[in-house]
Amino acid sequence: MDYGRSERPAGAAPLPTAIKILIAGGFGVGKTTLVGAVSETRPLRTEEVLTETGVGIDDLSGVEEKTTTTVAMDFGRITLSDDLVLYLFGTPGQDRFWFVWDELALGAIGAVVLADTRRLADCFPSIDYFEGRGTPFVVAVNCFEGAKQYRLDEVQGALDLDPDVPVVLCDARERESVKEVLITLLEYAMKLREERRRAAAD
Repeated sequence: MDYGRSERPAGAAPLPTAIKILIAGGFGVGKTTLVGAVSETRPLRTEEVLTETGVGIDDLSGVEEKTTTTVAMDFGRITLSDDLVLYLFGTPGQDRFWFVWDELALGAIGAVVLADTRRLADCFPSIDYFEGRGTPFVVAVNCFEGAKQYRLDEVQGALDLDPDVPVVLCDARERESVKEVLITLLEYAMKLREERRRAAAD
């Protein structure tokens, strides 16, 4: 008898497909909030209080009231259907924690780059990273109160994105808004995967 293998009972429902998604973006853009808003389980967070150690390193411009920061990752889970479960990994936003990105990115089907129009340039490191890896991503503009609103095509142009890369509005505090962003990413990632499969077959 093979004690190293666990057999599923006959007639048992198939296990759902697990999909890994990264939530990226600049410091203080709302990644932890987004994961917490949509996760059906209590999200795992690795936040630490900002201290004098980060003075001159962490840019607090536009987020002066922020008192904590993610130092490793945020983790959450959402079930979209009986056969589809998403696992969300929120990346740290500061440059000094970039060394964990490669580990977090392993096996990810795609990424959400969360954007704040007040600090749009903070998106560029994330966008460059995913473009370099060939990882599908969408840009989700987090609608902060009091921030100037721009047309989505203006955001796309400012970030110099490929015209096919989806840019959407969202409220990182609202579960349904975040779900729509994730669905947009899944549809885009599946579209790219099919296009690549066809290109390889030609």
